[in-house]
Amino acid sequence: MSSINPKTYEPAPSRKVAFLGLGVMGYPMAGHLAQAGHEVTVYNRTANKSIAWYAEYTGATGLNSKKNVLNHAATPRAAVQGADIVFCCVGNDADLRSVVLGNDGAFAGMKPGALFVDHTTASASVARELHAAAKNLGLAFVDAPVSGGQAGAQNGMLTVMCGGDQAAFAAVQPTAMAFSRAFTLLGESGAGQLAKMVNQICIAGLVQGLSEAIAFGQQAGLDMNQVLDVIGKGAAQSWQMDNRGKTMAAGKFDFGFAVDWMRKDLGLVLDEAKRNGARLPVTALVDQFYADVQHMGGQRWDTSSLIKRLK
Repeated sequence: MSSINPKTYEPAPSRKVAFLGLGVMGYPMAGHLAQAGHEVTVYNRTANKSIAWYAEYTGATGLNSKKNVLNHAATPRAAVQGADIVFCCVGNDADLRSVVLGNDGAFAGMKPGALFVDHTTASASVARELHAAAKNLGLAFVDAPVSGGQAGAQNGMLTVMCGGDQAAFAAVQPTAMAFSRAFTLLGESGAGQLAKMVNQICIAGLVQGLSEAIAFGQQAGLDMNQVLDVIGKGAAQSWQMDNRGKTMAAGKFDFGFAVDWMRKDLGLVLDEAKRNGARLPVTALVDQFYADVQHMGGQRWDTSSLIKRLK
């Protein structure tokens, strides 16, 4: 079964692109680029993932309806040869440096003037570091973390927050709309990562509030499915309530954005807050609540599993 869902793609010039990192987000994102008619070469640290992607999109499934050229490569440097745009979605700062820098890294293989677009949720400091390194090599770098989760990636409906130069952003936007519903420049290098931190701060507080509300309602003997239907039509409505409320009430967490990933993201948030002086008492508390969930064995549970600590 395909990891992407059908989407109507806006017309855009066909580009030669590379995609580095085929995790739960990158795999369908690269698939949407192929479906939209771009020439795509993929790379993944575990090679069998890139081989599987290539087989899926060139095989008998009919997914590659445009019949464009697809390929996979053994190193980032090999994957980016001749590419106009290089997209990347890996785990953290160290993973990002490992695919970008060094003799086998992407920067070593990119042609002059090529664009590197990083969808990793990473630090603002590494975004600025790589933006400067790219500029010295005659390349462009855009930090572009995403929101929307695995479902957003599969549906090609991610919200992308960008930092970097206006010209680079404008050059990549039409291509990136293959997997996006919004692709927005928010400022200079690092602004995309800072905006993603704002996003995660909001989510942390929302999920904790929703957890307490559902646990309270259950303790009070209410039919929480009915309650959620009602309050979801009022001021309490949120994406988290609409998409996670009833699964939280049912104690189902084997899907979605993992607690381990959220703790990584909140670590970035709290480190940045130390640098810029922001006070984040609720975020710091929720981060420790997620640590409790990890200790309960919930490292890979969805972030909505915060409610488990209240049971």
